[in-house]
Amino acid sequence: MKKEALSSSSTACKTRILAINDSMEILAGKWKFHIIGTLMLFEKLRFMELLREVDGIGAKMLSKELQDLEMNRLIRRTVLNTKPLTVEYELTDCGKTLGPIIDEIAKWGITYRSTLYQKNETSPAAI
Repeated sequence: MKKEALSSSSTACKTRILAINDSMEILAGKWKFHIIGTLMLFEKLRFMELLREVDGIGAKMLSKELQDLEMNRLIRRTVLNTKPLTVEYELTDCGKTLGPIIDEIAKWGITYRSTLYQKNETSPAAI
C-alpha cells in the first residue's frame, strides 16, 4: 500500500508546488536568467547586442530563448521602422518583477562560491 505524502496534502501546499513547477518550467535552461539579468542592466538591447553581452550563447539559442521569454510575456520585442529593420528587446512589467529574485540568486551564488573556495583552500586535499 502506497503512503500518501504528508506535506503535499493541503490545498495551500499543492498550490505552492504547482506555482514552483510553473516558475521552474518558464525559467528553465542555462540562458534565461542571463538574458533577463542582462536586460535588467541595459533596459533595451538589440539582438546582436544581446548576443555580445550574454557570453557563450549562440545566435540560434538566443533566438529560441527570446521567443520563449516573449511567449511567456517576460520580454517585449519591438520592431523599429528603420532600414535595415531593427529589433529591440526589453523586459515587460512582469519580467521586471524577477529583479529581486535574480538579485537574491546572485547573492546566494556569491556566498556559496566564497564558502566553497574557502573550504577548498583549507582542506587537506587542496594542499
